[in-house]
Amino acid sequence: MNRRLFLGMAAALAGCRSEPGRTIGVVPKGANHIFWQTVRAGAIKAARENNYQVEWKAPALEIDSARQIEIVESMVNRRVAGIVLAPVDKRALVSVVERAHDVKIPVAIFDSAIDTEKRISYVATNNEEGGRMAARRIGELLGGKGKVALIGFMAGSAATMERESGFQDELKLKFPQIQMVGLYFSMADRAKALAATENVLAAHPDLAGLFADNESSSAGAVQALKSRRAQQVRMVAFDASEQLVQDCRDGWIDSLIVQNPFKMGYESTRAVTMHHAGQTPPAHIDSGVRLITRAQLEAPDVKAYLFPDIQTYLKGG
Repeated sequence: MNRRLFLGMAAALAGCRSEPGRTIGVVPKGANHIFWQTVRAGAIKAARENNYQVEWKAPALEIDSARQIEIVESMVNRRVAGIVLAPVDKRALVSVVERAHDVKIPVAIFDSAIDTEKRISYVATNNEEGGRMAARRIGELLGGKGKVALIGFMAGSAATMERESGFQDELKLKFPQIQMVGLYFSMADRAKALAATENVLAAHPDLAGLFADNESSSAGAVQALKSRRAQQVRMVAFDASEQLVQDCRDGWIDSLIVQNPFKMGYESTRAVTMHHAGQTPPAHIDSGVRLITRAQLEAPDVKAYLFPDIQTYLKGG
């Protein structure tokens, strides 16, 4: 057998074995977007550095809190070494997280908050500040006047609720002449985001600004702008994918508010390994957020931030 092939197969088999007590369950809200795959790469890096392995499992839909509860319950029942969780709903996941805590399974929360303190660490973007960044950018673009709409995610998701409140509060504080015409939820469905954006464009032909506060909402909203050739609407998108970056290059999106999902996955998984090593992980880690304009897209540091090398970790993970 070819030596390289043999080594690759051996590494893959080693990555698939589940050693009792050395497996950390990582449960994101979903798995389809590049954001979550980047989280996964960060988690694998932290696990490998500390001789653990990752069991990655996500609900098919990012709004399915019931399925996420089932996944976490299964991990608790099998007594994994720890659980790293991005809660779909800040209240619905409380009971299962507290159950894990009660049986001495450490839980690190990332991306989105949860209404319990029975966790060892919380790693997330300052989402309220991310929303405020978007408001300041749109306020600047519109000269402080005009109508804007917000395409959100879902009620109950702490992260996006913080972005929405930050955006709206900053507009009221600094741009009182900008009118918010509505907040519309996409429920993690690009088609719903597209339809909501088309509806608001039809209802408000003079719409001047648009903020979409997550990847799926951004993808649907920008598609509506393109289909209606509404490039006069200045759009700020939260999160990034290859397509959203290209839409920014092409002028459909003015700027992107981007997180650091690799750091989220890395630091939350590392928190579990620290706990088992008898160390106290930080109670809260701000994983960072930044605004990137079209003019900045080709800068080397921006490219590295937008597209980290995740395949190095995902190939064997």
